[in-house]
Amino acid sequence: MNKLALALASTALALSIPLTPAMATVETAEARSVALEAAERARADMIEAFGDKELKAGQYVWRDGLSGEPRVVISLSDQRAYLYRGDSLAAVASISTGTDEHPTPTGIFPILAKKTMHRSKKYDDAPMPFMQRLDNYGIALHAGHNPGRPASHGCIRLPAKFAAKLYGVTEVGSTVYIAA
Repeated sequence: MNKLALALASTALALSIPLTPAMATVETAEARSVALEAAERARADMIEAFGDKELKAGQYVWRDGLSGEPRVVISLSDQRAYLYRGDSLAAVASISTGTDEHPTPTGIFPILAKKTMHRSKKYDDAPMPFMQRLDNYGIALHAGHNPGRPASHGCIRLPAKFAAKLYGVTEVGSTVYIAA
């Protein structure tokens, strides 16, 4: 019972308080559990906000006019990115994440840095438009080839127009939840 209460309390806390840039990424079992719960909630919120819309590779939906702290939820199993503004789901996009050979890490991450055009230091100077870095090892949200299935070296590739809009609403320190 105490574990359940702790999990519920940490979920509520994690969903309402963004990480700051000074805070490290959290890749613990508890953080992964919180991220998984956030992804499950996001699936339900998508139906409520956008109906039963199926997104194909490279597609996204976006509701303008919402305000509040931005928070991003990534679901690796769904290959979806969900943007919240405060408690309201503002947008959903198809994504491409890491493969089994180059997995995308899971847990809770602050956006550590942003750059409108970045080039990969690890992968042949590959372009990473609207890059939002999540760790110190090269994992980032960015625009890129988006077949709607795992296809990256661990980064989260977003549809180009979605990546640009997302870049415009997030800040260094905004929270990103990544769930398996």
